[in-house]
Amino acid sequence: MLEVRSWTEAEIVHPLPLRVNFAWTFAGNVTYALCQWGVMMALAKLGTPEVVGRFALGLAVTAPVVLFTGLALRAVQATDAQRTYRFGDYLALRLATTVIALLIIIGIVWAGEYGGETTWVILLIGLAKAFEAISDIFYGLFQQHERMDRVATSMMIKGPLSLVALAAAVFATRQTWVGAAALAVAWALVLVLYDIPNGAALLRDLSGQGNVWVRWHWPTLFRLVRLSFPLGLTVMLISLNTNIPRYFVERYWGERELGFFAAAAYLMVAGTTVVNALGQSASPRLARYYAFGDKRGFPHLLLRFIGIGLVLGISGILISLLAGREILTLLYREEYAELNNVLVWVMVAATLSYIASFLGYAMTAAHYFAAQPVILGVVALVNGLFCMAFVPRYGPLGAAWALGMAHLLQVLVFLACVVIAVQRLPRRELRREVHYELER
Repeated sequence: MLEVRSWTEAEIVHPLPLRVNFAWTFAGNVTYALCQWGVMMALAKLGTPEVVGRFALGLAVTAPVVLFTGLALRAVQATDAQRTYRFGDYLALRLATTVIALLIIIGIVWAGEYGGETTWVILLIGLAKAFEAISDIFYGLFQQHERMDRVATSMMIKGPLSLVALAAAVFATRQTWVGAAALAVAWALVLVLYDIPNGAALLRDLSGQGNVWVRWHWPTLFRLVRLSFPLGLTVMLISLNTNIPRYFVERYWGERELGFFAAAAYLMVAGTTVVNALGQSASPRLARYYAFGDKRGFPHLLLRFIGIGLVLGISGILISLLAGREILTLLYREEYAELNNVLVWVMVAATLSYIASFLGYAMTAAHYFAAQPVILGVVALVNGLFCMAFVPRYGPLGAAWALGMAHLLQVLVFLACVVIAVQRLPRRELRREVHYELER
């Protein structure tokens, strides 16, 4: 049984410094990302490229649905500096939308007429993501109080447990759907044994009540939906932009080529891990900078992060050029080494995606929700058009080109929006109770 420790009042009233939160977030994200990467490696080593493609298709089908119905509540929760909504509001809405997500996934599988094993893989990955979506609300609670150590610990448990469970299941049965079922069980265990008890402990210390309350106040939930809907549409479109090339590769080239492309594209995870760690750690801080009119702190922090994104991306491109074939052979199998040229272009797209992610975190911190889905909808349309032009002829390489074009457009438009947001930011005196932590 996982140990649950109650926090002291001092630990809650005084959030961890930004550097400490980043260290925890980085450790958690690195561990979890490496384990996800390990899942892809295990599937490649234990099975065929078709197995990898089938699993990647399950992720590609379910991720946009779960993200859209999840309404990006964690981001709204973490940047709710005024505590407008209660934790019970966020949890109630997430439970309701998760049920809707599962029903939509069932409908997609029924309409898509996938094969037997592929159908079960998609459904079981959808179930796993449902458990993950509920854990995400508890992560939002911890993040809101700048206690990223609790989020990181959960991820550091969930990652290795997922890898061991899925790899053991696939090794024993050679069935992808059994591995997906093991993944769902692992995520459910972490939710029940760690996330819920630790969330209850934090709520108890905040309010004196140890229960994790679900608050079904419908007028409040509808207001929260109106607030978060644009951001939910935004994260869905971000996921869709990542997955549109996968849909085209599977449609025109089949699950085998999708497996090759997914394996190469998964090497973006290393940089994305750092980007997410920075963005999640800094979101509450960026929100406070913007909310209290700090024209110096907001862009300064954002530019530091963009610089890190550029360094990560350029490093990935250079490594791919110098040792791409060797890396693909070592991580997967020799047959994957032929994708070296695809890997280089994927790293170019990754560099642009890192910058776009940081700009997106800045827009979210400024509560610029409504513009994001419009921008990303246009980006998705452009992505699809490039895929139509490139993928049927060039396969995975064309998919990498289309992904890069989409991320370039996203960077340019997001950058323009952030510049406008900063220019419109009125300079106001920082409140004393908020200023105490900003310079840590």
